[in-house]
Amino acid sequence: MNVTYNWSNCGKIYDILVAEIEVEYKLNKDVHDDDTNNSSSRIRLEHVISFSDAIFAFSITFMAISIQIPNLPLYNMTEHQFISKLLQLLPQFEIYAVSFMIVGVYWISYHRVFNHIRYSHSILIWLNLLFLFFVTLISFATYLDFKYGNFHIVFVLYASILTLTGSLLVFIWLHALKENLLIDKMMNRFQRRFMLYDLSMPPGIFLISIGISFIDIQVAQYFWILVFVVKIVARKRFSEIVKR
Repeated sequence: MNVTYNWSNCGKIYDILVAEIEVEYKLNKDVHDDDTNNSSSRIRLEHVISFSDAIFAFSITFMAISIQIPNLPLYNMTEHQFISKLLQLLPQFEIYAVSFMIVGVYWISYHRVFNHIRYSHSILIWLNLLFLFFVTLISFATYLDFKYGNFHIVFVLYASILTLTGSLLVFIWLHALKENLLIDKMMNRFQRRFMLYDLSMPPGIFLISIGISFIDIQVAQYFWILVFVVKIVARKRFSEIVKR
């Protein structure tokens, strides 16, 4: 009787386990199907990044073709005169070089952010589009600086566009943290905070430069160099901390 009773209990336990496994399998299948349906209804992340790379490339190209080359006569012109005409373009080349480097900094930061994001959704897509909108405005501000760089309002407009561009990249990172979109679940608190600090530095410097421009616009322009210096120092410091 005891043996029969024990085998009877084992049979019941076996039936319960099989039933639980079947329920769990069905639930997992439903979740997988939902994920498949959701992934098919949203834009793939690699397409978002490819589109963004194209916008960055367009912005830099537009800045390059905006350099105003003077009309040079084909005849009756010495090489010395030709060189002096080219030297007149130096201020425009300086503006272009700075703008190119700033767009480059934002492009690098953009990929550092999206290297940690696993998929896209509607809010992220719209934040990304807004960010790219301001990236294209950088080329517009550069063109204004080429032609009307002696006006204070042009500098304020340019710095404001750079501030908003960097701020939107910060918002994208904060949204990714809030919505748990990160690939690396083991990314520690220090690494997340450092990324936030790294992204916040450029717009902070551009914002401060607007205030400085009301005192001395040349100092405000040179103040932008801090973006590159601080980025290099911060990355070096981060590498040293990680190696410990």
